[in-house]
Amino acid sequence: MSPAARVLFVSLLLVLAAAPSARADDGWSLAPSGGGRPSFYAEGAPGAVLQDTVSVTNRGARAVTVRLSGKGVAVTFARSRVRVPARTRADVPFTVGAGADRTGSIVARDGDGRTVTVPVRLRVGGPALSALTVEHVSVRGDGISYELVNRGTTTLVPRLAVYADGVFGPVLDRAPRTLPVHLAPGRRVRLTEPWPGRPALDAVDVRLTVTAAGGAHDTAGASARFVPWGAVAATAAAAAAGTTLLLLRRRGRRGDDGEAPESPRREVELTGAVT
Repeated sequence: MSPAARVLFVSLLLVLAAAPSARADDGWSLAPSGGGRPSFYAEGAPGAVLQDTVSVTNRGARAVTVRLSGKGVAVTFARSRVRVPARTRADVPFTVGAGADRTGSIVARDGDGRTVTVPVRLRVGGPALSALTVEHVSVRGDGISYELVNRGTTTLVPRLAVYADGVFGPVLDRAPRTLPVHLAPGRRVRLTEPWPGRPALDAVDVRLTVTAAGGAHDTAGASARFVPWGAVAATAAAAAAGTTLLLLRRRGRRGDDGEAPESPRREVELTGAVT
């Protein structure tokens, strides 16, 4: 089997002695399938989907129904609700993504609220990768909204620099500063950069640059047009009022009957003969 194929399979943690499974008070238990393992251990390349199986064993005299879920790890079960008849074992396959080194557990809960857990440990193989992107930049109100996404395999503390260029030159230039964010691998977070003193009338191009340890770097931007709509509305209202006043003045020049005054008649001298 090639090294690339091996990382797609689950690496199982072997123990010398069999460990007891986690057990509920009414006779059912939860354990890694196959026996001999006190917990799940999985190792793979970043982004690999790892597979294993969990067993629910009912040693009681009546059937039991349990719900399976993951805590601290993103687990997808073939069946999240399992009904196990008396003196029967149910094996449930599941998958988990290898996004980062992580510790969690698989939790089983029955209808009476009893819970049993089995630890899960994930380890990402291969070299550490630092990768970060800034996405969906937009200017809204008095702020610049954006999203940061950790595309690597290590937790990142990003630094942000902001620059905006208007029609007549730069209108915003903020030096890089550390954000109060610890971004885990695969995590996406939406943030807003305040901009209380933005221009009232301008067309600007905004550029965000993010960096992090390990060489992570990305830049994204957006364009915005600022128009003082209140002033525009006031100007339009003033223009409408001026037009109305002009019409009223023109009407005042007409006669009382609403008709325009007649022009003075002129005497016309006819020349020539008419037959």
